[in-house]
Amino acid sequence: MRWSQYFLPTLKEASVEGEDTPSLRLILQAGMVRQLSSGIYTYLPFGLAALRNIERVIREEMNATGAIELLMPALQPTSLWKESDRYKLLGKDIVSFVFKDRHERELLLGPTHEEVIMEVVRREVNSYKQLPLTLYQIQTKFRDEMRPRFGLVRSREFLMKDAYSFDVDEEGLELSYQKMLAAYHRIFKRLGVKYKVTGADSGAMGGKFSEEFVAEGACPELEIGHIFKLGTPYSEKMKGLFLDKTGRQRPYVMGCYGIGVSRLVSAVIENNYDRSGIIWPLSVAPFHLLILPINYEDPTVKETADRLYAAAQEKRIPVLMDDRAKQAGEKFKDADLTGIPFRITIGQNLKEGKVELKKRSEPKGELFPPDQILEVLSQYLINPA
Repeated sequence: MRWSQYFLPTLKEASVEGEDTPSLRLILQAGMVRQLSSGIYTYLPFGLAALRNIERVIREEMNATGAIELLMPALQPTSLWKESDRYKLLGKDIVSFVFKDRHERELLLGPTHEEVIMEVVRREVNSYKQLPLTLYQIQTKFRDEMRPRFGLVRSREFLMKDAYSFDVDEEGLELSYQKMLAAYHRIFKRLGVKYKVTGADSGAMGGKFSEEFVAEGACPELEIGHIFKLGTPYSEKMKGLFLDKTGRQRPYVMGCYGIGVSRLVSAVIENNYDRSGIIWPLSVAPFHLLILPINYEDPTVKETADRLYAAAQEKRIPVLMDDRAKQAGEKFKDADLTGIPFRITIGQNLKEGKVELKKRSEPKGELFPPDQILEVLSQYLINPA
């Protein structure tokens, strides 16, 4: 992608209302999101690319556990919540958007999906032979926060991965829970997020045991994941039953496992930045390589930049070229701000037949001939450490 043809509106300064955090300021300055209203954000292309990369890592690790992806509706009939006995919590412990349609049927925009997944599974799974089963989705959730704050951390509309396990007994639930626990450790490690795991109150979700994953950073609310051993309350109340080996009806033993996908954008930045901007881990970076020609109008610089850009595309390296007619200082500031992991600078050293390769995470770069530099970069991409 050429910067001149991309939609990446960076800012020198970001106007932040309420609680300020490094991640919120950098998300705005780096042209990742723009606020539409309190707690409601538009993801611009650069931010969306980072979000999609986080989703990809989560999907890979969820699929590796044997979990199966589906997609449930955001709109839910409140009748399901009456079945589970959580209807009385709506608007109190569960902040939600509840309304009536033109036929006076009461609906809500889903803040969570335990009731919906139970409705799906109880219709289709009626034998122990169909268990264990773990289903997950990555979907938009809605919560009517009284006080949205910290940008993407506590918003009114957000992206979440929620998984639900169904087992025949407590022993099976323990196995499913441990699989998810291990997967969460792998996910957060791959995303470059430092975190701690603590015992937590299960709250309105219910169940007998839960643990939450809290990211390190300036924001006091960076809970990024929460996993629960729900047991049988939902199954018993909503008649989610199966026949065991003896032909006796028994309730599913459930677990649920959430990750705040959009929160992770903030968490990754909180763990990977310096005074100049973001330092993306490769797993999340919208682009892996930034080609920065100084004085792109110069024929020799332009020819070298265009050749490297075409070669990077041919190698399928996610690349952005800053071909804007901007001063070198502004280009370098934007390069540091947006945090693309590797930068090739084409400037004064080209007279000696060299261009510079620099890691965003390191203070100095190295000089290489243009025809060798992508091979060097490829080795870095294979072995990023």
